[in-house]
Amino acid sequence: MKKVLVFLTFIIHAYYLIAQEVENFPPPTKPPEIRAIRTSEDIKVDGELMEDSWQKAPVTHDFYRIEPRQGGTYRYQTQVRLLYDEKNLYVGVFCTDSLGKKGVRVQDLRRDFSWGENDAFGIQLDPQNLKQYCVSFQTTPYGNQRDMQNFNDNNTDDNWNALWTVRTHQTDSGYFAEFAIPFKSIRYERPEIADSVTWGITFTRLARREYEQTVFPAIPQSFSPYRMTYAAQLKGLTVPEPSANVRIEPYFLYQYEDTEINGETISDDNVKLGGDIKWAINPRSVLDLTFNTDFAQADVDQAVNNLERFNVYFPEKRQFFLENSGIWAGAADRSVIPFFSRTIGLQGNFNAEPARIDGGARYTMRNDDRSTAGLYMHQAQTANSPAASFAVGRYIQNYGKENNVGIMFTHRLDEASEELRVTQSNNTTLTVDGLIRPKSELTFSYLLSGSRDNSNDTLGLSGKFFAGYNTNKFYLGWLTNFVTEDYNPDMGFVFQKNVIWHNPGGYFIWRPKSIPWIRRFDPGAFFNYYQDASDPTNFQQASIYLFPIYVYFTDGSFFEYAIYPTWQNINFDFAPLGLSIAQDEYYYTRHQINYNSDQSRKLSVSGKLGWGGFYNGKRLTANGGLRYAPIPHVAFTADYEYNNLDNLGVLLEDLDTHLATFGARFALNPRLQLSAFYQYNSFDEQGRWNVRGSWEYRPLSFIYLVFNDTQINGLEQSFEQQQLIGKVTFLKQF
Repeated sequence: MKKVLVFLTFIIHAYYLIAQEVENFPPPTKPPEIRAIRTSEDIKVDGELMEDSWQKAPVTHDFYRIEPRQGGTYRYQTQVRLLYDEKNLYVGVFCTDSLGKKGVRVQDLRRDFSWGENDAFGIQLDPQNLKQYCVSFQTTPYGNQRDMQNFNDNNTDDNWNALWTVRTHQTDSGYFAEFAIPFKSIRYERPEIADSVTWGITFTRLARREYEQTVFPAIPQSFSPYRMTYAAQLKGLTVPEPSANVRIEPYFLYQYEDTEINGETISDDNVKLGGDIKWAINPRSVLDLTFNTDFAQADVDQAVNNLERFNVYFPEKRQFFLENSGIWAGAADRSVIPFFSRTIGLQGNFNAEPARIDGGARYTMRNDDRSTAGLYMHQAQTANSPAASFAVGRYIQNYGKENNVGIMFTHRLDEASEELRVTQSNNTTLTVDGLIRPKSELTFSYLLSGSRDNSNDTLGLSGKFFAGYNTNKFYLGWLTNFVTEDYNPDMGFVFQKNVIWHNPGGYFIWRPKSIPWIRRFDPGAFFNYYQDASDPTNFQQASIYLFPIYVYFTDGSFFEYAIYPTWQNINFDFAPLGLSIAQDEYYYTRHQINYNSDQSRKLSVSGKLGWGGFYNGKRLTANGGLRYAPIPHVAFTADYEYNNLDNLGVLLEDLDTHLATFGARFALNPRLQLSAFYQYNSFDEQGRWNVRGSWEYRPLSFIYLVFNDTQINGLEQSFEQQQLIGKVTFLKQF
């Protein structure tokens, strides 16, 4: 292991020597200003900018290139104009492209599209001038909508949904985009002098064909357009007095379910009524209420064959919990999460059957100095789990330019149930975390969390420390996580217990000007070392992730070759996919090739091949992906994973697994879509269908039709379940 540490030290030292020239620049002492003008015209949001007011509005066009090279002359010009009236902020955009419609790259018409795969334009607003927070409104040449919140250019809520409108119009020389963003959808405070409003604002555009990304104002390429310390100042607005802002969203649902277990069929149907209420108490405070909460339209989880010793993380996909989720995140990552909303509304672990949520409330408040949040949910009793209450409180104090410290408290109470023969139990965690950014390139974050479980009266600790230095030339980072054996956050997630994990490493960023078809070349290494938290002298495992070839090409394609020297100490019962591994020490080396073609083209492919040793045997893993989108209205996907395990474990067994997924998406326009996927896993002989139709018949009001079919034949009992769900939601904002 000493040789490994010496090698890693050499790499880090080499990065410092190579990266003497740092092209990052600090935020301007006097930010640029742009103005919006008031209009008395009736603005028709049609994507054509035909009203006279648009011609009178000042034009912002001095964008700054950040991809594929920072600075210099760029090819794709962008013009932005701003108007407003008593109800809306209007943004009119023209994105030039010499090929016009023929040059457009858009993969599909889904809401909350992927930024890097499409031509796109976005506006970021910081209406409260917090410098640590923004909301973003984005679109493609076809009028897809993507809205999001970002915290500290660090945590992003992609599933935040606001009420706004955009329409686009394509021409032979580019495309227009016209946004109408209601003031009611933006949290702001009206100053005493009505016309002295100043908001932070940035613009960004991606011309996907050349992967040319430009921003206004200038922001270093090592940061994102959400780094609001670099924002321009938007002036000229006379905003209306913030009024009572109430949004109600009731739903009606009908569900029919047919379940067959070992030939015995059980049928059931159900009608549900419920909904959500959002009340913006004032520009900084929001109260959300939910009743008989339902997530029938949420994406289903896809199968995973886990061959590692770590717990699998399944992300949250339910809209109510995704919104404003960044306020809970703090310094947590996917390894240690003291509060993970996925624990709410399930009968057991993350893959268990759903449990009815009776209702709940969430309160969030954010201003220049602090953020406060609270959440309470109540879960009904089921045949397998008692009723439960979930509560979490959060306080964050900002200080300096981009620093904060926070505290979070969670409490879960599982109620007593004579029917289930369980007594009352409760679980509590207390967490302190923070972020320190002494300069734009340098970020520190930390977390310390303690848990108490009254069922066995245990106390546990977990924590994290991260330091990262990010410039245009290199990245260096150090991450240490630890989790004790008794750390048990019943409202959270941990990747493993009784572990200390060190993860230092970095990579050099080279953008060769003499090789125009390479956008960036990022060779580097990360080291992973795991030891017992109870006895740090007890080694668990270690590996080095060496990637001497890590290339992003100018067209967006990617290629990687990596090698993984790995040391393992198995001193516990471990049986990945049922193959028992003998308790012993192992050393093996694995190799990986990873490739994806230009994902913005009509036909794109991806693939990953890993081979080499695996404990006392060998492992070959191959992943392949294919997507064909002849037009943005139609897209087909196919993904395949193959595992070949050879001479593995105590019995020197062989095992092959096949995991195949097929998907399709059809869209008449961004508001009327049909999607479907089928997945089959040979390991447990599970097949699953999910078909979902959605119609956004008015802004953020939907009609859903969902069909689910799950069949499992690899267990001791056969299982098949079919569901047909119809759901109507209606959103009204007052």
